[in-house]
Amino acid sequence: MSIQALREQKLALSKEANNVLTNKGDQVWTKEDQAKFDEVSDKLELVNTQIDAHQKMLDDAAENSFDDVDEFRIKGKKGEKPTEAKFALNAFLRKTDRQMSDEESNAIRNTMSTTTGSEGGFTQAPQVASDLIDLMKAFGFMRKVAEQITTSTGVDLSYPTSDGTSEIGEWVAQNTLGTDLDPTFGTRPVNAFKAGSKVVTVPIELLQDSQIDVQALIFKRLATRIGRISNQGYSVGSGTGQPFGISTAAGIGKTGTTGQTTTLIYDDLVDLVDSLDAAYLDVPGIGFMMSQTLRRVIRKIKDTTGRPIWTPGYEAGMTAATPDILLGYNVFLNNDLAAPAANAKSLAFGDFSKYQIRDAMDVTLFKFDDSAYVKKGCYGFMAWARTGGNLLDLNAVKFYQHSAT
Repeated sequence: MSIQALREQKLALSKEANNVLTNKGDQVWTKEDQAKFDEVSDKLELVNTQIDAHQKMLDDAAENSFDDVDEFRIKGKKGEKPTEAKFALNAFLRKTDRQMSDEESNAIRNTMSTTTGSEGGFTQAPQVASDLIDLMKAFGFMRKVAEQITTSTGVDLSYPTSDGTSEIGEWVAQNTLGTDLDPTFGTRPVNAFKAGSKVVTVPIELLQDSQIDVQALIFKRLATRIGRISNQGYSVGSGTGQPFGISTAAGIGKTGTTGQTTTLIYDDLVDLVDSLDAAYLDVPGIGFMMSQTLRRVIRKIKDTTGRPIWTPGYEAGMTAATPDILLGYNVFLNNDLAAPAANAKSLAFGDFSKYQIRDAMDVTLFKFDDSAYVKKGCYGFMAWARTGGNLLDLNAVKFYQHSAT
């Protein structure tokens, strides 16, 4: 079955599930109702798995052929002259110093800051660096919901914080002085750490083929690797040599009772939501964050009337997508969060825009064309990025933690 047919099947199943929820309303669900909804949910989960598998195959095929990759087409649109930055990058990726023309060498000097010639390291021009960073977003769940800034240096950075959720004014009688209540200030570090892509080896024959979009080939692989390791840091990083992950920084809003080492119940979700101050519950973008593994568990939870608490989302076009809903809140997937296990912090709820991602300076790209690679008929490419992250408001996000036993 084609991926388009699977998407159509997913849409039909999602609408069927939503129709069941709508038609039953607040009525108590019978065993037959529950069985029918569970059957649709199981089919929907299977179709989602098949779509993911098909998409992975298509991505792998595209990565191997690199045809029609419009986002990073070095030659630009038909009839359009490439920018000097991309012209220089194309020459840098494909040729050694000796193979470059004077025009190509000058373009590289004008747009890039070169270092050792044999290793070919340079800092990307802003236009090219932004392409790579934009590509990284596709592989980072946290980048889709967190705030992001870019700094011109990589020096340590601390954000001032002040928690006023428990502060309250007073009633004052006539001719009576008001009392003092000074705000308490603190800081949260958002330092930059170095993330590397590891070396991507590309055959010389591929680089010599002018029909191959070399920039798309190399950038996609580098962005995948750095994007994945960065998201892992933003999610579960320790803060030592890597970002403070959101699960490391955020507190516990609800702990499962004994026996819930891999499960949770409806009451746990309610308690987790209400562990946040009411001031956070109406902000745009608030929701749950979990891995696909935990999503399979939560999809089967019912409320006290037997009604499923999960409302499947569906796509009614590119601009009319309806997200999955849990207890009235959006659901964000992040497969770098912990899977259900003893003591695991597997489910987050809150305002994820309070997590700050910081990118320091531009991405740095290196080409290795020394004897270690050339004697194998290859060049090597590697990228470094400096990035960090931290949860600035500790009251904005809380986690569910499974029981120890």
